[in-house]
Amino acid sequence: MRKKRQKQKFPRVSLPLIAAGVLAVIIAAFLMRQDAAGRPVTINGVTVPPAPALSASKVAQGEGLYAQYCAACHGANLEGAPDWKKTLADGSLPPPPHDGTGHTWHHPDGQLLNIIANGGSPSYNSKMPGFSNVLTEDEMDAILEYIKSRWGTDEREFQWWVTNTR
Repeated sequence: MRKKRQKQKFPRVSLPLIAAGVLAVIIAAFLMRQDAAGRPVTINGVTVPPAPALSASKVAQGEGLYAQYCAACHGANLEGAPDWKKTLADGSLPPPPHDGTGHTWHHPDGQLLNIIANGGSPSYNSKMPGFSNVLTEDEMDAILEYIKSRWGTDEREFQWWVTNTR
């Protein structure tokens, strides 16, 4: 004769208890992310200090300056020209994006500020003009701060690392 299988009893969990658990997980994830933002950046075994927080006032200033001096070529949303990697008939490249899809975040601050000030490299047949005659160093810094504000954490930390190791 077969034994009758007993139903396993599970404790009843109330909806408020489940909601509290989900909320606790969300808060813990947020706090962990906040903590990670203040940690040193290590890539290939080389550690640099934590990336500094962006200045809200500089970002706002940079947004206006970007709209005035950069958006016509690089796009209002930093998206760059279509097919920006494809060489044009004259041998130049179209303006690249400055959001996370481009390569701006691969370069250190000094190089990016030099490009803003002096224009793109003639060795790449760049058509980007320099802005040192119309923008102050602080204004160029603000534009770069705005551009950085549009990158994800990974891009920003990598760019900070490159800036501090070159």
